[in-house]
Amino acid sequence: MFIATLEGIFRFKDLPSEYGPYVQFKATIEKREVKDEDEIAILNISGTDSHHVLFLDSYKNGDEIKEELKEADAKINHTTLKILEGHL
Repeated sequence: MFIATLEGIFRFKDLPSEYGPYVQFKATIEKREVKDEDEIAILNISGTDSHHVLFLDSYKNGDEIKEELKEADAKINHTTLKILEGHL
């Protein structure tokens, strides 16, 4: 199992360009139109070159995030989870 660690939380308009493809991919999967003010968390998946994108307004609590990551064979680290819960 991989560990997911927070790389950053950004508004879409302030998102660094290197994360753009990951955000667009996740938006396509969710059939979502991304708005400039959407808060997006970028998680680094240890042991891979991949990132996991979370549109923070899609979650009610940390358990929903843990479940989503579990499906991706990843576990969120404790500090990252606490930070994200503060933004939900």
